[in-house]
Amino acid sequence: MRHVLLALALVTSAFAQDKPKPAPPTPPPGEAMIEAYFKAKVKAIADNCLTDLTTKEAWEKKRPELRKQFLDMMGLWPLPEKTPLNAKVTGTVDGEGFTVEKLVFESRPGLYVTANVYKPKAPGLVNPDRKGGGDSKHPAILYVCGHGNTVEKGVSYGSKVSYQYHPAWFAAHGYVCIILDTLELGEIPGEHHGTYSKKQWWWQSVGYTPGGAELWNAIRALDYLETRPDVDMKRVGVTGRSGGGATSWWVLAADDRPACFVPVAGIVDLHSHVCEGDTERLKKGVVAGHCDCMYMVNAHRWDFPLVAALAAPKPLLLGNSDADDIFPVPGYRRLAEKVSKVYKLYGAEDKFQLLETKGPHKDTPELRVGINKWMNRWLKIDTTSKVVDDLPPKLTPQQLKVLDTIPENAINAKVPDVLYTPVSIAIPESADEAKRWWPKKREELLKELTATSFRAWPQKPGEVKAELVSRVRVDQLNVRTYTIETEPGITAQLQLVTGDKPAERIQLTVGRTGIELTGPVHETMAGYYVEGVPPGTAVLFQRGTGSTRWAEPGSVSETQIRRRFPLIGETLESGQVWDVRRAVQAIGTIDEFKKLPIELRGEGPMAIVALYAALYEPGVTKLTLVHPPASFRDPGSPAFLGAAKILDHPHAVAMAAASKTVHLKGIAEADRPKWEWAARLQQRTGATSLTIDSPQGK
Repeated sequence: MRHVLLALALVTSAFAQDKPKPAPPTPPPGEAMIEAYFKAKVKAIADNCLTDLTTKEAWEKKRPELRKQFLDMMGLWPLPEKTPLNAKVTGTVDGEGFTVEKLVFESRPGLYVTANVYKPKAPGLVNPDRKGGGDSKHPAILYVCGHGNTVEKGVSYGSKVSYQYHPAWFAAHGYVCIILDTLELGEIPGEHHGTYSKKQWWWQSVGYTPGGAELWNAIRALDYLETRPDVDMKRVGVTGRSGGGATSWWVLAADDRPACFVPVAGIVDLHSHVCEGDTERLKKGVVAGHCDCMYMVNAHRWDFPLVAALAAPKPLLLGNSDADDIFPVPGYRRLAEKVSKVYKLYGAEDKFQLLETKGPHKDTPELRVGINKWMNRWLKIDTTSKVVDDLPPKLTPQQLKVLDTIPENAINAKVPDVLYTPVSIAIPESADEAKRWWPKKREELLKELTATSFRAWPQKPGEVKAELVSRVRVDQLNVRTYTIETEPGITAQLQLVTGDKPAERIQLTVGRTGIELTGPVHETMAGYYVEGVPPGTAVLFQRGTGSTRWAEPGSVSETQIRRRFPLIGETLESGQVWDVRRAVQAIGTIDEFKKLPIELRGEGPMAIVALYAALYEPGVTKLTLVHPPASFRDPGSPAFLGAAKILDHPHAVAMAAASKTVHLKGIAEADRPKWEWAARLQQRTGATSLTIDSPQGK
């Protein structure tokens, strides 16, 4: 008897056309679903942002917890140790009215920051806080660069060269200004594009964003300014544009030392980032126009006005141009409207203003003059001096270069690899102690995982229902297709294959790529089927697959959709884990299958999705994981926000094996040590529920 599995017919014609057609291409079948889902999630977050403002005292009471959440989302909680800066001036250059010190310091051991310090040649003011006189002090500016690297003949001179007119103007007008190279576009190149184009989705699992690295570098630059006798730390401003605008926002939310801020072209609200843009290229969210340094890992589900509001009541000027397609006008205007309400609580409406100038995403004279006026007003208490865009002559890249060679211990190119090491969980040495320890530890890990990585799951989902949409008979088998609404706005499809005899159990496979093909694939008028799959088999087509596929696998569109999920506090795969859970529950509502044991199966990345779903579903009695990645950092591993700070896949396997039979199949001999933790725990506790097979089944 030949057994068959009918699978969903996938729409492929829209993706197979290389030549342009007169008619527009058919959208992927799940595109409308995912766009509506993003809009609904963003609206829910926006509706809760700064809508509960009552009094200044109530807001102040919330601020410490909000700052902790923010630092957590920047990958900086708990705060790293402030290790020695090892600051070194490698040379000086004379400019017109100022001197430039070429500076390098280590924000962390091996994380080098190249910078230029522009200082006035004229003396500063005597520090008024020191009786009897004191050192000559200047107001200071921390200028954080955007994406504007200068490269000549293969040599990187950093973004500080492109933005030099800002620190030059400040120094020529009485400020000390330190300008920082970015992590990616500096003299020692790092990486901002891990999820944008490098498919380093594990950044989400470890909670890493290069925005956090830029923030930490800026915080340590403030530490450096504190060591300078020519700087008045009570009169420090922070500014930057584009990527530097974003870093300015991060600094104002994280550090109390600066006195005023002018972020330029660095922020819009969540709706713009996820759902809208001003151009066809960015019509589905301006996230597609930004690299990873522009974002926190939004696990606490913030809208961006909340970041800006943490500056209140300090002077804050939000600068932007009205034809900037990656920071569209509606996005920053909506944000400004919400932030102004926080300043109103303080009676400080004059300290928050929106500077909107004409022009595209460009550093215009109007923006520069606006920045300089704001700094003069609040750091010099000067509103009368005429401010003009009188830029000194440029210095050459060679004059501003800090390093001749890259230090051997530099970690700039591998910051997340070095700073975010795999989690380690020690197993008690004695068998008795391990048996007592493991149940409590398992419960602790599951609780933390739920609160951290899966907090976006629906809190009161209600009973799930499986709606029968088709029933066919193929080769003496019954093939039924059900639609499941796993959460509002998200549907998945479930296919069940049964014979003429009642099923004794259901084997649920996650995703079509997870089907172990035991026979040839055939196409019929009804769809696809695979020979050799027995009765009692089910296949789940979770969100983003089958009839809800929203992009061609591996395409730019798929990447940019996947990047949008963390902005609403989840990942693609955390949602798919939820879909699997709801599918397991749905099977239990079908009369014929109630109380039947469910075996859950996945292959490759879907094995990990199945694994984490099984942790929450007591109805799953057996897990079969074929070729599973052994770590969040392995290629192809699903990502869950912050999960790698709690556990890794071998720990999750051991957690599942505490209540289910777990079978790891196809584990290469070289990969077996990666699963040693789970095997060692089982041996120490005397359990026998975990089996690890080689590709040959040994």
